Amino acid sequence: MIDFVRTVFSYGFMARAFIAGSLISVCAALLGTTLVLKRYSMIGDGLSHVGFGTMAIALAFNLAPLAVSIPVCVLAAFLLLRVSASSGIKGDAAIALISSSSLAIGILVTSATSGLNTDVTSFMFGSILAISRADVAVSVALAAAVIGLYTAFYNRIFLVTFDEAFATAAGIRASAYNALTAVLTAVTIVVGMRLMGAMMISSLIVFPALSAMRVFHSFRKVAAAAVALSVLCFAAGITASFALSVPAGASIVAANLAAFLLCTAAGRLLR
Repeated sequence: MIDFVRTVFSYGFMARAFIAGSLISVCAALLGTTLVLKRYSMIGDGLSHVGFGTMAIALAFNLAPLAVSIPVCVLAAFLLLRVSASSGIKGDAAIALISSSSLAIGILVTSATSGLNTDVTSFMFGSILAISRADVAVSVALAAAVIGLYTAFYNRIFLVTFDEAFATAAGIRASAYNALTAVLTAVTIVVGMRLMGAMMISSLIVFPALSAMRVFHSFRKVAAAAVALSVLCFAAGITASFALSVPAGASIVAANLAAFLLCTAAGRLLR
C-alpha cells in the first residue's frame, strides 16, 4: 500500500490533481450544503454547461479558457438570480434555458472551427492530466476565499439558508449573500471542470450534502460531514482512476454514489 501511494505521488500530475481536487471538493461541499437546502442545487449543472460552452469557444479561438470562462460564468450566475427574481421564469426553468443555450452555442462554434478535439473532450469528461500549476494556484485562492467567508459569515449564511424572509427583516441583505454564493459556485464549477468534466462537476455540489443529510440533521454537522465525505470520495475516486485507467470524473461520481447509498442505509438504521 505504501509503495502504491509513493508511486501515485511520484507523478507530478497526480500530486497536482490531489491538491486541486481536494480543495475544490471542500469548496463544492460547503457551497452545496447551502444550495441543496435552498433547493437551488441545479445551478451547478447549469453553470457547468455555461462553463463548457465558453471554454469550447475560448479553445476554438486560441484564448485562455479560465480567463474567458470565469467572468462569463459569474455573469451567468447573476443573470440566473436576476431572471428568477424579476421575471415569470422560475429558477429551474431559467437554469435550463441558459445552460442548454450556452452548451448548444459552444458545440456549434467548436464544430465550425477546431472540431471536437482532445482539449474540448477533456473539459466535457474531465482529465487528471489537464490540471496545471495555475489551476492549483487558483484552487488554493478559491478555497481560502470560500472557507474564510463561510467562517466569517456563518451565522448569516445559516439564517439566509433557512429563512430568507426573516433574514431580510432582521436587516441582513439576503440578496447579497445569494449573489456571493452564486459567484463562488461559478468559480468552483469552472475550476473543477478541468478535473471532473462539465458532465460530472455538479455531482460535487449535490452528493456530499445529500449524503450528510441522510445521517445528520443540524446545519453545522451536515456541512462538516459533507466536507469530509467530499474529500474522502474524491481521494477514493482519483486513486481508482489512476489504478484502473478509467475517467477521473466518473470514478469520483461512483465513489460519491457509494457513499450516498451507505449513508442512506446508516440513516435508516439510526432511525
